[in-house]
Amino acid sequence: MNNSNNRKAVLVGIAGASGSGKTMVANSIVNNFGVDNIVFLQSDSYYIDLSHLPLSKRTQINFDHPDSFDYELLVKHLKQLLNGKKIEHSVYDFTTHTRKKEKKTLYSKKIIILEGILIFAIPEIRNLIDIKILVDAPLDICFIRRLKRDMEERGRSMDAVIEQYMKTVRPMYFQFIEPSKHYADIVIPHGGMNITAIDIIQSKIENLLKH
Repeated sequence: MNNSNNRKAVLVGIAGASGSGKTMVANSIVNNFGVDNIVFLQSDSYYIDLSHLPLSKRTQINFDHPDSFDYELLVKHLKQLLNGKKIEHSVYDFTTHTRKKEKKTLYSKKIIILEGILIFAIPEIRNLIDIKILVDAPLDICFIRRLKRDMEERGRSMDAVIEQYMKTVRPMYFQFIEPSKHYADIVIPHGGMNITAIDIIQSKIENLLKH
């Protein structure tokens, strides 16, 4: 494991492009080990609150750049979970680009899964992760999944999704996500449907938990 022997948990990081299948991989691991053994944390919960800006300005923010995240708070929370403590994090509203007033309490478990597009691109986060998984999928598939999700779940128009993808999502992928592949311990091709790769990951987690 990566850091102190006093750790009480294994931190699994799942990165990849938006729409690559990261959540599918995370859910497979959760289903295998059970919710009693796993806490699932998404870096999306740590987007900086933009409530001080008018909505027209919020929609122009580059949400695929590291500056859009409160990574100092995320690192603090990860260290707390790794040391057996609970955390309270904000719930992010993607329709308004603001943090909701409600908080979500997460309790430390044997396995911590962190999922996010940029978690390998930030050294302070990357260095905490015991198993680094990158979910790889063709960008056209990622875009189709993102388009469907953003229109159905986040109330976006097709034109708005396409504009954001071309203006920030795609360029930031090549600037930050694609170069971070070489940090991955395991690269899962074909998105989240690669059952063989997921089985290997779960075996590795089981071995870490025995030590």
